[in-house]
Amino acid sequence: MEIQALLITFREVLEALLIVGIITTYLKRMGHNSFTKYVWIGAGLAVLASVGVAMLFQVVLTGFASMGSEMYLKIGIMLISAVLLTQMVFWMSSQSRDLKDNMEGKLDRFITTGNVVGMVIHSFLVVLREGVETVFFFAAITGGNIGAAMEGWGAITGVIIAALVSYIFFKGTMKVSLKAFFKVTGIFIVLIAAGLFVQAISMMQDLDIIGSVIPHVYDLTWFLPEHPIDYDHYLRDHGVAPVLSGDIGIFLKALFGYSSMPSIEEVITYIGYFVGIYLLTSFKSSGNTESTNKNDQEKELKTQLK
Repeated sequence: MEIQALLITFREVLEALLIVGIITTYLKRMGHNSFTKYVWIGAGLAVLASVGVAMLFQVVLTGFASMGSEMYLKIGIMLISAVLLTQMVFWMSSQSRDLKDNMEGKLDRFITTGNVVGMVIHSFLVVLREGVETVFFFAAITGGNIGAAMEGWGAITGVIIAALVSYIFFKGTMKVSLKAFFKVTGIFIVLIAAGLFVQAISMMQDLDIIGSVIPHVYDLTWFLPEHPIDYDHYLRDHGVAPVLSGDIGIFLKALFGYSSMPSIEEVITYIGYFVGIYLLTSFKSSGNTESTNKNDQEKELKTQLK
């Protein structure tokens, strides 16, 4: 859980800090230092609002638990979180290249019209979006115990690392493109999303919401049990300890949705998810290439006409 919380917090906080950093840096460069305080006011209000959302979300989860419907809510949270994580990766891959220009274009309108309120709202919404997504993802990876994720070392470490990376980035001592940076972190986010999909399928099968054609495609408990309890049971039943510890299995299960005895539906979901990501990525890349070539042709034509 802590590694998941670290990755999610790092990604969300970094994205928010990069956008806020672009806004404040642009304002300073344009000689509007007095406006930066409004940006930070908006960001600060968004952080407080995110904490409020976390508290409200926890109350809702507790209410579902008292009604005996907690598992159904957890399944819904996992599925929605997996979709949001996937969407986040695609959004950042498409926006990372033009993120700076997009932010500066919006700021030009705010400064030109003197719309300080708009600047506060813009920074508020940017940070609030990341905060709400973080709360939702924490609910998914902890099974509803949002407070545990927020107080753990993973979330705190993710915030610290994100702050350091963004600071170094804006000081100009790190020459790494946003596109390459988010592509690398996006790989880990996709793995987490795939794991959430598989865990949701597994929980639905445990509740008999869906059946299974083949309940156990293979059994790797002898090599890597997915929980310390499975390790103890295997040792008790066979008199021989598994090759690897159950602590490693629970770590991989929490991070990537590992299962030592997956059903055929879990295997198909896991493989199908990556196939779908690959196809969507290939389709999007080809579309972007065609768009770029078209723009280059239009520019060349305009140059020739001049």
